[in-house]
Amino acid sequence: MLKKKNKENSETPDNNAEITAENGQEQSTDAEATPAAEEKLKEELSQANDKYLRLYAEFDNFRRRTIKEREDARKTEGKDVIVALLPVLDDFERALRAMDKATEVASVKEGVELIQNKLKGILTQKGLKEMRSIGQPFDADIHEAVTSVPVPDDQKGQVIDEMEKGYELNDKVIRFAKVIVGA
Repeated sequence: MLKKKNKENSETPDNNAEITAENGQEQSTDAEATPAAEEKLKEELSQANDKYLRLYAEFDNFRRRTIKEREDARKTEGKDVIVALLPVLDDFERALRAMDKATEVASVKEGVELIQNKLKGILTQKGLKEMRSIGQPFDADIHEAVTSVPVPDDQKGQVIDEMEKGYELNDKVIRFAKVIVGA
């Protein structure tokens, strides 16, 4: 029985040696795999950093380009209105020359009215609208009360007269109407 136990014990160390040898090979295989995995991770990291830097540079270029485009747009945003008003300016110059030679006031007046109508037409095309105020109830959102005058009861709180016209550009008030309100 002792011999049997010794045999079993003697087999056990051999088995342990085999197991240790196998583990050693596995460990050396893991050790060999670790540097390769580490290099692979380093490569992935460098690729991710490169991708990040390129994306950051692309975004920075986009931001700069957008800022420049906005500046250019601001510089030329009124260009179409100014170009549309140039013929009116020419008409005023012709009217001034005609006034020097004119003998009739009626024809000069008619010429100035034509120029005014042309100017109003151009501004209307660009989205400008005059606000109607006289006879309307006073509204602090679109009117600026200059003064109030005593009126009959049926006209109280209404706009009696207009000192300056109010204007809307594309349905947004750009100048409040200065009005006299009935009190």
